[in-house]
Amino acid sequence: MGYATQQNLIERFGERELIELSDRAEPPLGTIDATVVAKKLADADATINGYLSVKYTLPLSPVPASLERIACDIARYYLYEDRVTDQVKRRYDDCIIWLKGVANGTVNLGVDAANQAPASSGGPEYSAPDRIFTGDSLADFNTP
Repeated sequence: MGYATQQNLIERFGERELIELSDRAEPPLGTIDATVVAKKLADADATINGYLSVKYTLPLSPVPASLERIACDIARYYLYEDRVTDQVKRRYDDCIIWLKGVANGTVNLGVDAANQAPASSGGPEYSAPDRIFTGDSLADFNTP
């Protein structure tokens, strides 16, 4: 199973854009070429897996929701091929930076290396050093 689907791309970028990027027939048919889209989604998955495999056992199950957006942006970049826009390139670059963060451990996917969600005690856990100023340590400074 991939990280994103053709429907995810349509929901994010619109059917018209997907038709323009995938319809390579001569003359154009005016429809999404599912084969072209599937290839670019597979390419995006391969790129993502290249980064994730450094830290995680693949395939991820369940797939973290953040990877759908990453896969869509990468597949879109691949669909643009040699006519990529600055915005699409910037989003792709941001995805690669994010994936590098996952690979080096500065970004957390919400699962451990064995694809298990981290154990939760039901609430956030905090830790802090002991207090320096307390009522007792400031007793001499109280004014009547």
